[in-house]
Amino acid sequence: MHDTALARAYAASRAIAKREAKNFYYAFIALSLPRRNAISAIYAFMRQADDLADDESIPRQERRRQLDSWLAAWHEAAHGALTADPVFLAVRDATQRFTIPLELLDELVAGVAMDLDHAPAGEPDTYATFADLYRYCYLVASVVGLVCIRIFGYRDPRAEKLAEETGIAFQLTNILRDVAEDAARHRVYLPLDELASHGVSLQAILNHAAAPPTPAERNLLESNARRAEHYYRSARELLPLIEPASRPALWVLVSIYRALLKRIERADYDVFTHRASVPMVQKLAILSVGLVWTAWARAFSR
Repeated sequence: MHDTALARAYAASRAIAKREAKNFYYAFIALSLPRRNAISAIYAFMRQADDLADDESIPRQERRRQLDSWLAAWHEAAHGALTADPVFLAVRDATQRFTIPLELLDELVAGVAMDLDHAPAGEPDTYATFADLYRYCYLVASVVGLVCIRIFGYRDPRAEKLAEETGIAFQLTNILRDVAEDAARHRVYLPLDELASHGVSLQAILNHAAAPPTPAERNLLESNARRAEHYYRSARELLPLIEPASRPALWVLVSIYRALLKRIERADYDVFTHRASVPMVQKLAILSVGLVWTAWARAFSR
């Protein structure tokens, strides 16, 4: 591929990541340009799939058809067919450059498709147990971690399970933050058996007013926050297993996500009256530490 076309493809992917990635983008900045390009391309690929699956102005069956068509076009591009999609061009180069198995990208799309296939039309999207939810989290988040560590670089095979569990921590944090937003879209990701054991009905979550959680709901949310904290331990163990040059980026990402979880906890798990977020000033403070770390690592690796 012509270098100019590839540069444009990566620039388009970086623009998507900068516009949409929120927490992820701050971690990208701490990476070298080739790794930042690859991560941005993967993010843009995820964004395309997610946008196709989530466009609620289109019937679910048609969204599924469009997603299948998009995936087929990606498969053709991945195996060398001409494509005008800059994201496909960038992702194809990234997968080759960093030896990323194409099966991981298929799993990513399968996770996105779960929201289309999971529940009968008209029924809320729910998960019976945490084991069921874990599978969903694996596909939409852990797979991202497995792709990222290939871009970051690692040698110890233990990194793969730790990356999987770090993805679970991130997705559980997202689920807690988005309880009200997901309920408005007829989705409840908190496991049904845990709702029942805490004395919380599905309808209570689906129809929750903009009011603080009840004591039972707060206990339910807190138990899921504790579970997320458990999986964040894997992120700490993963950090020393990836290449030193990539560690600041992973540290930035984990620090921002854990800060988000801490804000939910400090709000006493009130995810119904406002959506938790990490303030820009805090993100920039975390990023500044990551950039200093990056500069220090580069200086001493020469």
